[in-house]
Amino acid sequence: MRPCKKLIIAFLALAMSHTSLAAENSLDRVSVQINEGIVLESEIVNMIKTVKANAKAAGQALPSDAALRTQVIERLIMTRLQMQTADRMGLHIGDLQLDQTIENIAKEQKVTVAQMQQQVEADGMSWGQYREQLREEITLGEIQRIQVQRRIQVSAQEINNLVQMIQEQGMQQVEYQIGHILIEVPSNPNSEQLENSSKRADAVLKRLNNDADFKQTAIASSAGPKALEGGVWDYMNINEMPTLFAEVMVGAKTNDIIGPIRSGAGFHIIKVLDARGLQTQEIDEVRSRHILIKPSPILSEERAKAMLDSFVTQLRAGDADFAALARQYSEDPGSATKGGELGWAEPTAYVPAFAQTLDALEIDEISEPFRSSHGWHIVQLEERRKTDATDKVNTNRAHQLIFRRKFNEELQNWLDEMRSEAYIEVFDENFNRG
Repeated sequence: MRPCKKLIIAFLALAMSHTSLAAENSLDRVSVQINEGIVLESEIVNMIKTVKANAKAAGQALPSDAALRTQVIERLIMTRLQMQTADRMGLHIGDLQLDQTIENIAKEQKVTVAQMQQQVEADGMSWGQYREQLREEITLGEIQRIQVQRRIQVSAQEINNLVQMIQEQGMQQVEYQIGHILIEVPSNPNSEQLENSSKRADAVLKRLNNDADFKQTAIASSAGPKALEGGVWDYMNINEMPTLFAEVMVGAKTNDIIGPIRSGAGFHIIKVLDARGLQTQEIDEVRSRHILIKPSPILSEERAKAMLDSFVTQLRAGDADFAALARQYSEDPGSATKGGELGWAEPTAYVPAFAQTLDALEIDEISEPFRSSHGWHIVQLEERRKTDATDKVNTNRAHQLIFRRKFNEELQNWLDEMRSEAYIEVFDENFNRG
Protein backbone atom coordinates (compact mmCIF):
# COMPACT_ATOMS: atom_id res chain seq x y z
CA MET A 1 0.00 0.00 0.00
CA ARG A 2 1.20 3.49 -0.72
CA PRO A 3 2.53 5.27 2.43
CA CYS A 4 0.04 8.14 2.16
CA LYS A 5 -2.81 5.65 1.81
CA LYS A 6 -1.64 3.82 4.94
CA LEU A 7 -1.65 7.11 6.82
CA ILE A 8 -5.20 7.89 5.69
CA ILE A 9 -6.41 4.48 6.76
CA ALA A 10 -4.57 4.73 10.08
CA PHE A 11 -6.21 8.07 10.93
CA LEU A 12 -9.62 6.76 9.89
CA ALA A 13 -9.17 3.63 11.92
CA LEU A 14 -8.01 5.58 14.97
CA ALA A 15 -10.96 7.95 14.81
CA MET A 16 -13.41 5.13 14.30
CA SER A 17 -11.93 3.00 17.07
CA HIS A 18 -12.25 5.90 19.57
CA THR A 19 -15.88 6.33 18.57
CA SER A 20 -16.47 2.61 18.87
CA LEU A 21 -14.91 2.38 22.32
CA ALA A 22 -16.93 5.31 23.59
CA ALA A 23 -20.15 3.76 22.33
CA GLU A 24 -19.08 0.22 23.28
CA ASN A 25 -20.18 -0.91 19.82
CA SER A 26 -18.39 -3.03 17.23
CA LEU A 27 -16.05 -1.19 14.89
CA ASP A 28 -17.57 -0.12 11.57
CA ARG A 29 -14.36 -0.66 9.71
CA VAL A 30 -13.04 0.50 6.37
CA SER A 31 -13.48 -2.36 3.90
CA VAL A 32 -12.50 -0.73 0.60
CA GLN A 33 -10.42 2.25 -0.36
CA ILE A 34 -11.23 3.91 -3.70
CA ASN A 35 -8.81 6.72 -4.56
CA GLU A 36 -9.18 9.05 -1.56
CA GLY A 37 -12.60 7.67 -0.63
CA ILE A 38 -13.68 4.65 1.37
CA VAL A 39 -16.47 2.10 1.64
CA LEU A 40 -17.45 1.05 5.15
CA GLU A 41 -18.34 -2.48 6.16
CA SER A 42 -21.81 -1.29 7.15
CA GLU A 43 -22.46 -0.17 3.57
CA ILE A 44 -21.59 -3.62 2.26
CA VAL A 45 -23.71 -5.36 4.90
CA ASN A 46 -26.71 -3.11 4.21
CA MET A 47 -26.55 -3.68 0.44
CA ILE A 48 -26.24 -7.44 0.92
CA LYS A 49 -29.35 -7.33 3.12
CA THR A 50 -31.22 -5.38 0.44
CA VAL A 51 -30.19 -7.78 -2.34
CA LYS A 52 -31.22 -10.78 -0.22
CA ALA A 53 -34.58 -9.21 0.63
CA ASN A 54 -35.27 -8.41 -3.02
CA ALA A 55 -34.24 -11.92 -4.08
CA LYS A 56 -36.51 -13.48 -1.45
CA ALA A 57 -39.45 -11.36 -2.59
CA ALA A 58 -38.80 -12.40 -6.21
CA GLY A 59 -38.22 -16.07 -5.36
CA GLN A 60 -34.70 -15.83 -6.81
CA ALA A 61 -31.93 -18.12 -5.59
CA LEU A 62 -28.62 -16.46 -4.74
CA PRO A 63 -25.04 -17.73 -4.88
CA SER A 64 -22.84 -18.17 -1.83
CA ASP A 65 -22.44 -15.28 0.59
CA ALA A 66 -18.81 -14.90 -0.52
CA ALA A 67 -19.77 -14.56 -4.20
CA LEU A 68 -22.59 -12.16 -3.34
CA ARG A 69 -20.25 -10.05 -1.21
CA THR A 70 -17.79 -9.81 -4.12
CA GLN A 71 -20.51 -8.54 -6.46
CA VAL A 72 -21.83 -6.05 -3.91
CA ILE A 73 -18.34 -4.66 -3.33
CA GLU A 74 -17.86 -4.28 -7.08
CA ARG A 75 -21.16 -2.41 -7.41
CA LEU A 76 -20.22 -0.08 -4.55
CA ILE A 77 -16.79 0.55 -6.12
CA MET A 78 -18.31 1.51 -9.47
CA THR A 79 -20.93 3.71 -7.82
CA ARG A 80 -18.30 5.48 -5.71
CA LEU A 81 -16.03 6.07 -8.72
CA GLN A 82 -18.87 7.71 -10.62
CA MET A 83 -19.86 9.85 -7.63
CA GLN A 84 -16.24 10.96 -7.25
CA THR A 85 -16.24 12.03 -10.91
CA ALA A 86 -19.45 13.98 -10.31
CA ASP A 87 -17.87 15.70 -7.28
CA ARG A 88 -14.80 16.69 -9.31
CA MET A 89 -17.04 18.17 -11.99
CA GLY A 90 -19.12 20.05 -9.44
CA LEU A 91 -22.25 18.08 -10.36
CA HIS A 92 -24.60 18.18 -7.38
CA ILE A 93 -28.33 17.55 -7.36
CA GLY A 94 -29.87 20.28 -5.24
CA ASP A 95 -32.95 19.93 -3.05
CA LEU A 96 -35.10 21.86 -5.53
CA GLN A 97 -34.36 19.47 -8.39
CA LEU A 98 -34.78 16.51 -6.03
CA ASP A 99 -38.16 17.80 -4.83
CA GLN A 100 -39.30 18.24 -8.44
CA THR A 101 -38.29 14.66 -9.26
CA ILE A 102 -40.16 13.32 -6.23
CA GLU A 103 -43.27 15.30 -7.22
CA ASN A 104 -43.07 13.86 -10.74
CA ILE A 105 -42.69 10.31 -9.40
CA ALA A 106 -45.70 10.84 -7.14
CA LYS A 107 -47.76 12.10 -10.11
CA GLU A 108 -46.79 9.04 -12.16
CA GLN A 109 -47.91 6.81 -9.28
CA LYS A 110 -51.09 8.91 -8.87
CA VAL A 111 -50.40 9.60 -5.19
CA THR A 112 -49.47 12.65 -3.18
CA VAL A 113 -45.92 13.16 -1.92
CA ALA A 114 -47.22 12.60 1.63
CA GLN A 115 -48.76 9.27 0.61
CA MET A 116 -45.55 8.33 -1.16
CA GLN A 117 -43.58 9.10 2.01
CA GLN A 118 -45.91 6.92 4.07
CA GLN A 119 -45.40 4.00 1.67
CA VAL A 120 -41.60 4.40 1.71
CA GLU A 121 -41.55 4.38 5.51
CA ALA A 122 -43.95 1.43 5.63
CA ASP A 123 -41.43 -0.48 3.50
CA GLY A 124 -38.80 0.07 6.18
CA MET A 125 -36.80 2.98 4.74
CA SER A 126 -36.67 6.45 6.26
CA TRP A 127 -37.75 9.34 4.04
CA GLY A 128 -34.30 10.88 4.41
CA GLN A 129 -32.65 7.66 3.21
CA TYR A 130 -35.02 7.50 0.24
CA ARG A 131 -34.23 11.08 -0.75
CA GLU A 132 -30.47 10.50 -0.61
CA GLN A 133 -30.76 7.24 -2.53
CA LEU A 134 -32.80 9.01 -5.22
CA ARG A 135 -30.31 11.89 -5.28
CA GLU A 136 -27.52 9.39 -5.93
CA GLU A 137 -29.50 7.67 -8.71
CA ILE A 138 -30.15 11.01 -10.43
CA THR A 139 -26.48 11.95 -10.09
CA LEU A 140 -25.36 8.64 -11.61
CA GLY A 141 -27.71 9.12 -14.55
CA GLU A 142 -26.51 12.66 -15.14
CA ILE A 143 -22.80 11.89 -14.91
CA GLN A 144 -23.17 8.94 -17.26
CA ARG A 145 -24.91 11.12 -19.83
CA ILE A 146 -22.33 13.88 -19.52
CA GLN A 147 -19.32 11.57 -19.77
CA VAL A 148 -20.63 9.11 -22.35
CA GLN A 149 -22.60 11.35 -24.69
CA ARG A 150 -19.51 13.24 -25.79
CA ARG A 151 -17.87 9.95 -26.80
CA ILE A 152 -20.65 9.15 -29.27
CA GLN A 153 -20.82 10.21 -32.89
CA VAL A 154 -23.79 9.29 -35.07
CA SER A 155 -23.13 10.00 -38.73
CA ALA A 156 -25.72 10.96 -41.31
CA GLN A 157 -24.72 7.87 -43.29
CA GLU A 158 -25.51 5.59 -40.34
CA ILE A 159 -28.93 7.19 -39.98
CA ASN A 160 -29.68 6.94 -43.70
CA ASN A 161 -28.60 3.29 -43.76
CA LEU A 162 -30.91 2.39 -40.87
CA VAL A 163 -33.86 4.30 -42.32
CA GLN A 164 -33.36 2.58 -45.68
CA MET A 165 -33.02 -0.86 -44.09
CA ILE A 166 -36.22 -0.46 -42.11
CA GLN A 167 -38.09 0.87 -45.14
CA GLU A 168 -36.97 -2.14 -47.16
CA GLN A 169 -37.29 -4.87 -44.55
CA GLY A 170 -39.57 -3.40 -41.90
CA MET A 171 -38.37 -2.95 -38.34
CA GLN A 172 -37.51 -6.19 -36.61
CA GLN A 173 -40.82 -7.24 -35.07
CA VAL A 174 -39.28 -9.04 -32.09
CA GLU A 175 -38.00 -7.73 -28.78
CA TYR A 176 -35.60 -9.92 -26.83
CA GLN A 177 -34.96 -10.14 -23.12
CA ILE A 178 -31.44 -11.44 -22.77
CA GLY A 179 -29.24 -12.64 -19.96
CA HIS A 180 -25.58 -11.73 -20.11
CA ILE A 181 -22.54 -13.09 -18.30
CA LEU A 182 -19.09 -11.58 -18.79
CA ILE A 183 -15.96 -13.45 -17.76
CA GLU A 184 -13.49 -10.61 -17.80
CA VAL A 185 -9.85 -10.66 -18.84
CA PRO A 186 -7.24 -8.20 -17.53
CA SER A 187 -6.01 -5.35 -19.71
CA ASN A 188 -3.26 -6.58 -22.04
CA PRO A 189 -3.55 -10.17 -20.77
CA ASN A 190 -0.76 -12.69 -21.16
CA SER A 191 -1.45 -16.12 -22.59
CA GLU A 192 -1.91 -17.70 -19.15
CA GLN A 193 -4.46 -15.08 -18.05
CA LEU A 194 -6.34 -15.45 -21.33
CA GLU A 195 -6.41 -19.22 -21.00
CA ASN A 196 -7.64 -19.02 -17.38
CA SER A 197 -10.51 -16.73 -18.36
CA SER A 198 -11.38 -18.98 -21.28
CA LYS A 199 -11.50 -22.01 -18.98
CA ARG A 200 -13.73 -20.14 -16.52
CA ALA A 201 -16.09 -19.19 -19.35
CA ASP A 202 -16.23 -22.80 -20.54
CA ALA A 203 -16.95 -23.97 -16.99
CA VAL A 204 -19.79 -21.44 -16.63
CA LEU A 205 -21.22 -22.50 -20.00
CA LYS A 206 -21.10 -26.15 -18.94
CA ARG A 207 -23.03 -25.37 -15.74
CA LEU A 208 -25.67 -23.49 -17.74
CA ASN A 209 -26.00 -26.32 -20.24
CA ASN A 210 -26.55 -28.61 -17.25
CA ASP A 211 -29.55 -26.47 -16.27
CA ALA A 212 -27.91 -24.23 -13.67
CA ASP A 213 -30.04 -21.19 -12.83
CA PHE A 214 -28.86 -18.42 -15.13
CA LYS A 215 -29.52 -15.49 -12.79
CA GLN A 216 -27.86 -17.19 -9.85
CA THR A 217 -24.86 -18.04 -12.04
CA ALA A 218 -24.62 -14.47 -13.32
CA ILE A 219 -24.64 -13.04 -9.80
CA ALA A 220 -21.89 -15.46 -8.82
CA SER A 221 -19.69 -15.24 -11.91
CA SER A 222 -20.36 -12.24 -14.14
CA ALA A 223 -18.28 -9.08 -14.34
CA GLY A 224 -20.95 -7.46 -16.53
CA PRO A 225 -22.81 -4.25 -15.67
CA LYS A 226 -26.02 -6.06 -14.67
CA ALA A 227 -24.48 -8.85 -12.63
CA LEU A 228 -26.39 -8.04 -9.43
CA GLU A 229 -29.63 -8.05 -11.45
CA GLY A 230 -28.88 -11.62 -12.54
CA GLY A 231 -27.39 -10.42 -15.81
CA VAL A 232 -30.85 -9.52 -17.15
CA TRP A 233 -31.22 -6.75 -19.73
CA ASP A 234 -34.59 -5.17 -20.45
CA TYR A 235 -36.44 -6.04 -23.65
CA MET A 236 -34.62 -4.63 -26.67
CA ASN A 237 -35.13 -4.55 -30.40
CA ILE A 238 -32.07 -5.72 -32.36
CA ASN A 239 -31.55 -2.20 -33.72
CA GLU A 240 -30.91 -0.78 -30.24
CA MET A 241 -28.88 -3.66 -28.80
CA PRO A 242 -25.14 -3.39 -28.30
CA THR A 243 -23.55 -4.62 -31.52
CA LEU A 244 -22.08 -7.70 -29.84
CA PHE A 245 -25.54 -8.85 -28.79
CA ALA A 246 -27.27 -7.99 -32.07
CA GLU A 247 -24.77 -9.93 -34.18
CA VAL A 248 -25.54 -13.24 -32.46
CA MET A 249 -29.32 -12.87 -32.17
CA VAL A 250 -30.11 -13.73 -35.79
CA GLY A 251 -32.29 -16.82 -35.69
CA ALA A 252 -32.04 -17.10 -31.89
CA LYS A 253 -34.90 -18.70 -29.96
CA THR A 254 -36.03 -18.54 -26.35
CA ASN A 255 -33.70 -20.48 -24.00
CA ASP A 256 -30.86 -20.56 -26.54
CA ILE A 257 -27.45 -20.13 -24.89
CA ILE A 258 -24.82 -18.47 -27.07
CA GLY A 259 -21.11 -18.21 -26.47
CA PRO A 260 -18.52 -17.83 -25.19
CA ILE A 261 -17.93 -14.86 -27.49
CA ARG A 262 -14.54 -13.13 -27.24
CA SER A 263 -14.28 -9.34 -27.08
CA GLY A 264 -11.78 -6.87 -25.69
CA ALA A 265 -13.54 -7.02 -22.32
CA GLY A 266 -13.50 -10.80 -22.02
CA PHE A 267 -15.72 -13.80 -22.82
CA HIS A 268 -19.45 -13.26 -23.12
CA ILE A 269 -22.25 -15.78 -22.64
CA ILE A 270 -25.74 -14.78 -23.73
CA LYS A 271 -29.03 -16.52 -23.05
CA VAL A 272 -32.32 -15.64 -24.76
CA LEU A 273 -34.61 -15.44 -21.73
CA ASP A 274 -37.69 -14.37 -23.67
CA ALA A 275 -38.79 -13.14 -27.07
CA ARG A 276 -42.00 -11.32 -27.86
CA GLY A 277 -43.64 -9.29 -30.57
CA LEU A 278 -43.22 -5.54 -30.22
CA GLN A 279 -45.55 -4.55 -27.40
CA THR A 280 -45.78 -0.93 -28.39
CA GLN A 281 -46.75 -0.30 -31.97
CA GLU A 282 -46.71 3.45 -31.45
CA ILE A 283 -44.36 5.78 -29.64
CA ASP A 284 -45.19 9.06 -27.92
CA GLU A 285 -43.42 12.14 -29.21
CA VAL A 286 -43.52 15.73 -28.02
CA ARG A 287 -42.80 19.06 -29.66
CA SER A 288 -41.50 21.65 -27.25
CA ARG A 289 -39.37 24.76 -26.86
CA HIS A 290 -37.22 25.92 -23.99
CA ILE A 291 -34.96 28.59 -22.60
CA LEU A 292 -31.71 27.57 -20.90
CA ILE A 293 -29.73 29.72 -18.48
CA LYS A 294 -26.41 28.32 -17.28
CA PRO A 295 -25.13 29.33 -13.81
CA SER A 296 -21.53 30.51 -13.71
CA PRO A 297 -19.10 32.21 -11.31
CA ILE A 298 -20.69 35.47 -12.48
CA LEU A 299 -24.32 34.28 -12.54
CA SER A 300 -25.34 32.42 -9.37
CA GLU A 301 -27.87 29.60 -9.22
CA GLU A 302 -30.31 31.92 -7.47
CA ARG A 303 -29.99 34.67 -10.08
CA ALA A 304 -30.33 32.20 -12.96
CA LYS A 305 -33.56 30.85 -11.49
CA ALA A 306 -34.79 34.37 -10.73
CA MET A 307 -34.32 35.36 -14.39
CA LEU A 308 -36.48 32.47 -15.49
CA ASP A 309 -39.08 33.21 -12.79
CA SER A 310 -39.35 36.68 -14.30
CA PHE A 311 -39.71 35.24 -17.82
CA VAL A 312 -42.49 32.90 -16.69
CA THR A 313 -44.39 35.76 -15.10
CA GLN A 314 -44.09 37.86 -18.26
CA LEU A 315 -45.06 34.99 -20.57
CA ARG A 316 -48.10 33.95 -18.57
CA ALA A 317 -49.26 37.56 -18.45
CA GLY A 318 -48.83 37.92 -22.21
CA ASP A 319 -46.20 40.64 -21.78
CA ALA A 320 -43.39 38.78 -23.59
CA ASP A 321 -42.85 36.49 -26.55
CA PHE A 322 -41.28 33.09 -25.87
CA ALA A 323 -39.32 32.95 -29.13
CA ALA A 324 -37.94 36.47 -28.64
CA LEU A 325 -36.80 35.69 -25.08
CA ALA A 326 -35.16 32.45 -26.26
CA ARG A 327 -33.27 34.19 -29.06
CA GLN A 328 -32.03 36.88 -26.67
CA TYR A 329 -31.25 34.91 -23.52
CA SER A 330 -31.15 31.13 -24.08
CA GLU A 331 -27.72 29.55 -23.84
CA ASP A 332 -28.64 26.44 -25.82
CA PRO A 333 -26.85 27.08 -29.14
CA GLY A 334 -28.84 24.41 -30.93
CA SER A 335 -32.25 25.92 -30.26
CA ALA A 336 -31.76 29.59 -29.31
CA THR A 337 -31.65 30.83 -32.91
CA LYS A 338 -34.87 28.91 -33.58
CA GLY A 339 -36.73 30.64 -30.78
CA GLY A 340 -36.05 27.74 -28.42
CA GLU A 341 -37.71 25.16 -30.69
CA LEU A 342 -36.57 21.58 -30.09
CA GLY A 343 -38.76 19.89 -32.71
CA TRP A 344 -40.35 16.47 -32.38
CA ALA A 345 -38.65 13.92 -30.12
CA GLU A 346 -39.35 11.08 -27.73
CA PRO A 347 -39.23 12.44 -24.17
CA THR A 348 -36.63 9.77 -23.33
CA ALA A 349 -34.21 11.57 -25.65
CA TYR A 350 -33.86 14.27 -23.00
CA VAL A 351 -32.16 14.19 -19.61
CA PRO A 352 -34.48 12.88 -16.85
CA ALA A 353 -35.32 16.25 -15.27
CA PHE A 354 -36.34 17.63 -18.67
CA ALA A 355 -38.33 14.53 -19.65
CA GLN A 356 -40.14 14.41 -16.31
CA THR A 357 -41.09 18.08 -16.53
CA LEU A 358 -42.43 17.64 -20.07
CA ASP A 359 -44.44 14.63 -18.99
CA ALA A 360 -46.26 16.68 -16.34
CA LEU A 361 -47.23 19.57 -18.67
CA GLU A 362 -50.47 20.20 -20.53
CA ILE A 363 -50.44 21.43 -24.13
CA ASP A 364 -49.24 25.09 -24.30
CA GLU A 365 -48.37 25.07 -20.59
CA ILE A 366 -45.11 26.73 -19.52
CA SER A 367 -43.21 25.03 -16.73
CA GLU A 368 -41.81 26.55 -13.60
CA PRO A 369 -38.00 26.92 -13.70
CA PHE A 370 -36.26 23.60 -13.11
CA ARG A 371 -32.66 22.45 -12.85
CA SER A 372 -31.01 19.79 -15.00
CA SER A 373 -27.37 18.89 -15.54
CA HIS A 374 -27.27 21.52 -18.30
CA GLY A 375 -28.50 24.42 -16.16
CA TRP A 376 -31.84 26.12 -15.41
CA HIS A 377 -34.70 25.74 -17.89
CA ILE A 378 -38.24 26.70 -18.60
CA VAL A 379 -40.02 24.60 -21.22
CA GLN A 380 -43.30 24.92 -23.07
CA LEU A 381 -45.08 21.81 -24.35
CA GLU A 382 -46.49 22.63 -27.77
CA GLU A 383 -47.86 19.32 -29.08
CA ARG A 384 -48.03 15.60 -28.44
CA ARG A 385 -48.46 12.85 -31.01
CA LYS A 386 -48.17 9.11 -31.47
CA THR A 387 -45.93 7.81 -34.24
CA ASP A 388 -45.78 4.34 -35.76
CA ALA A 389 -42.60 2.79 -34.41
CA THR A 390 -42.69 -0.52 -36.25
CA ASP A 391 -43.24 -0.23 -39.98
CA LYS A 392 -41.67 3.14 -40.62
CA VAL A 393 -39.04 5.29 -39.04
CA ASN A 394 -37.90 8.87 -39.46
CA THR A 395 -34.37 10.19 -39.17
CA ASN A 396 -34.95 11.36 -35.60
CA ARG A 397 -36.11 7.90 -34.52
CA ALA A 398 -33.18 6.27 -36.33
CA HIS A 399 -30.74 8.58 -34.58
CA GLN A 400 -32.20 7.64 -31.20
CA LEU A 401 -31.96 3.90 -31.92
CA ILE A 402 -28.33 4.18 -32.99
CA PHE A 403 -27.53 6.47 -30.07
CA ARG A 404 -28.98 4.02 -27.54
CA ARG A 405 -26.95 1.17 -28.97
CA LYS A 406 -23.73 3.18 -28.88
CA PHE A 407 -24.52 4.58 -25.44
CA ASN A 408 -24.68 1.08 -23.89
CA GLU A 409 -21.39 0.17 -25.54
CA GLU A 410 -19.55 3.36 -24.61
CA LEU A 411 -20.92 3.40 -21.07
CA GLN A 412 -19.24 0.09 -20.35
CA ASN A 413 -16.01 1.28 -21.99
CA TRP A 414 -16.00 4.44 -19.84
CA LEU A 415 -16.65 2.47 -16.65
CA ASP A 416 -13.87 0.00 -17.48
CA GLU A 417 -11.41 2.83 -18.19
CA MET A 418 -12.32 4.66 -14.98
CA ARG A 419 -11.85 1.53 -12.91
CA SER A 420 -8.50 0.64 -14.49
CA GLU A 421 -7.14 4.13 -13.71
CA ALA A 422 -8.34 4.20 -10.09
CA TYR A 423 -6.48 3.23 -6.91
CA ILE A 424 -8.59 0.48 -5.35
CA GLU A 425 -7.77 -1.72 -2.38
CA VAL A 426 -10.19 -4.22 -0.90
CA PHE A 427 -9.28 -5.20 2.64
CA ASP A 428 -9.76 -8.67 4.00
CA GLU A 429 -12.64 -9.10 6.45
CA ASN A 430 -10.10 -9.74 9.19
CA PHE A 431 -7.95 -6.74 8.25
CA ASN A 432 -6.49 -5.25 11.43
CA ARG A 433 -6.19 -1.48 11.57
CA GLY A 434 -5.11 -1.12 15.14
